[in-house]
Amino acid sequence: MTRTLILGGTAWLGREIAEQSAVQGQDVTCLARGLSGAVTRGATFVRSDRRAPGAYDLVAGEAWDEIIELSYDADLVAGALEALAGSTAHWTLVSSVSVYASNAEPGADEDAILVEPSDLDDYAHAKVAAERATAASVGDRLLIARPGLIAGPGDLSDRFSYWVSRLAAAPEEAVLVPNADNRYVQFIDVRDLAGWLISAGQRGLTGIYNAVGSEHELATVLLTAARVAGHTGELISAEDDWLTAHSVNYWAGPRSLPLWLPRSDSAFARRSRSRFLAAGGTERNLQETLEDVLADERARGLDRERRSGLTHQEQRLLLTEINA
Repeated sequence: MTRTLILGGTAWLGREIAEQSAVQGQDVTCLARGLSGAVTRGATFVRSDRRAPGAYDLVAGEAWDEIIELSYDADLVAGALEALAGSTAHWTLVSSVSVYASNAEPGADEDAILVEPSDLDDYAHAKVAAERATAASVGDRLLIARPGLIAGPGDLSDRFSYWVSRLAAAPEEAVLVPNADNRYVQFIDVRDLAGWLISAGQRGLTGIYNAVGSEHELATVLLTAARVAGHTGELISAEDDWLTAHSVNYWAGPRSLPLWLPRSDSAFARRSRSRFLAAGGTERNLQETLEDVLADERARGLDRERRSGLTHQEQRLLLTEINA
């Protein structure tokens, strides 16, 4: 039985790791404040504020087979390493493909140049700093996983789930989409990522891996989402210049078209996954993920307020302008 300590474990990816580990009958403990959600059944919960003195006292005296770090906050990463680096046989750090300095080279692998971490308030910089600090403390016991876009049921970012939800909410209406020519989407289902992380820890896998899925053309993703959603309305394509002139944002956040990236950054969604596949990485197909996401979105409410995308009113006004 593997004894795993998850630093977190109540939010999306961490909870999925905890749930799958518990289902396998593993001994899994989650150390967290408990503000992001409940701990999955079968896991032990240690309530702790990682910024408080003695945050790790209840787990530091234990011998762990695996510790999984999900944070990129410099203080949290440093505190955990100081307290726990010597307590485990294997350490996994979940990083990100955002660490790379360039998004202009399709097929770039794990040896591509990273950003220099000069601003730890910047997500990419903080991730690089976390990688370096962890490598310095843990050495050859370290696995660094660099996922890109994570998708699947339970996502709160709305980046991937926006499209199938928008199309399902207005099945006969026109929907605004970006020009999809020569644009790509690369995602990994949260369930596949969690399963691989668990397996990798149990195998003692070390090194750096782009934990990413296959490349999909954006047009394929949009059309598959429309089919899954039962959408029969028109998809109205807009050019980049028109969208930016009308204050529509790239990728994520309010008033955005999720998954849409500047063409100069198109290789962000075209990272090499050869090393990941060789290490046992798997993925479910696009349609299955979309179907499961839509079921989850229906349960949460298709018309709920979202962190990413256009509101129904914003889209209606934009379509009025583009058709004027």
